[in-house]
Amino acid sequence: MLGLGTLRKVVREVAADVATARERDPAARRAGTVEILSSWAGVQALLAHRIAHALHEAEVPLAPLAISYATRSVTGVEIHPAARVGGDFFIDHGSGVVIGETAEIGDRVTLYQGVTLGGTGFQRGKRHPTLGDNVTVGSGAKLLGPIEVGHGAKVGANTVVVDDVPPNATVVGNPGHTVKVEGRRVEGPDADWIHLPDPIADAIKGLSERIAELEARLAALTGEETPDSKVRELDPRKGRSSAGG
Repeated sequence: MLGLGTLRKVVREVAADVATARERDPAARRAGTVEILSSWAGVQALLAHRIAHALHEAEVPLAPLAISYATRSVTGVEIHPAARVGGDFFIDHGSGVVIGETAEIGDRVTLYQGVTLGGTGFQRGKRHPTLGDNVTVGSGAKLLGPIEVGHGAKVGANTVVVDDVPPNATVVGNPGHTVKVEGRRVEGPDADWIHLPDPIADAIKGLSERIAELEARLAALTGEETPDSKVRELDPRKGRSSAGG
């Protein structure tokens, strides 16, 4: 049922969403509340979803989907009214974000533009991802099916995830591979998407080194000259972090 309690809850959630935008988006740190509500598409979409979800929970017909449709037209963000979204949620830029009907999102989650929390197939019931707390999903990533993304996990830009992600893991690639960020700790929602490891490149480098070793052994047995099999180093991208600093 709709009532003052529901209204107070929505107001608290919206106030927390504005504070979260100011915390996680450097461009919003000097912006006032009215400016954020009127200019930040991700915050606008979330505000509309809070209202639509409350109406959906109260079983109000038509209005929740109408709000969702209008919000998509204005902000480019589509969130189904039935999707469950936790507190301190932030959508950066927002354009192209899609969150399906049975998606569940924990607290302090950050999504960048172009993220899809989608379903696979035409089955009914739970068919969209569940994200734990403190999850960060990079631009263009696609998380498909009723998978679970553990607490503190990070999904790299343009990654396609179709399997569960362990807590505090980093996933990159298509299909997504769970990797470890060696030598540096990825902090908070401002993840550095440039310096993530590349498991495919690492595998190719390992194969090339193994082939060079086998060629050297064969040359030693036949007495022929060892072919030039120098492996070009796949140096990690250098330069300043995309996360700033």
